[in-house]
Amino acid sequence: MNIFVTSAGPLLAALGTTVMMAVIAGVAAIVLGVIITAARVSPVPVLRGLAFGYVQFFVNVPLLVLLILAVFALPDAGILLPLTPTAIIVLALYEAAYVAEAVRSGVNTVGTGQIEASRALGFTLVQSLRLIVVPQALRAAVQPIGNVMIALTMNTALAAAVGVVELTAEANKLNLVQAQPILIFTVAGLIYMVLALGIGLGAGRIEKRVAIKR
Repeated sequence: MNIFVTSAGPLLAALGTTVMMAVIAGVAAIVLGVIITAARVSPVPVLRGLAFGYVQFFVNVPLLVLLILAVFALPDAGILLPLTPTAIIVLALYEAAYVAEAVRSGVNTVGTGQIEASRALGFTLVQSLRLIVVPQALRAAVQPIGNVMIALTMNTALAAAVGVVELTAEANKLNLVQAQPILIFTVAGLIYMVLALGIGLGAGRIEKRVAIKR
């Protein structure tokens, strides 16, 4: 275990990068996912079509392909970004599609009578979504969104393939020096497991606190 003591600094820095990527991409994915859901349930056909196309694209294209495309295609288009922000943007866009599906499942739990009542009271569509539909949908979708956040955290490991120095990349660098893959990647896997369990427990606690009493 001395190899982890001597390499603690780089490993902790890489873990910090993993957590930072997951947090920023997660928040962005939730915000974007809610917007996409609002578009999908809107009465405007164009918005519904665009939102549907967005979800279908990101759900059916592998994340690694998107990361590689972003890293190589954006510079060709004249957009120069560091690797880590590029990976965060791709992760957020990708996971937003799954958040949108989770929130849309929550929208289905909101009674149509509430929506009709809000429209009868003179609420606009945006007001109905903001004040009635989305809050209840989010409360109903806490656990599914938590599962998406767990998947996002695991998916940060794919950023290693495009040069981002996060936990998996640092573990691989350490293995190239120490040649102990079983030990090193077992420890890395346990760290990911702890992160996933923490997110799952947090989502469970939030779900209990905001559960809709029926």
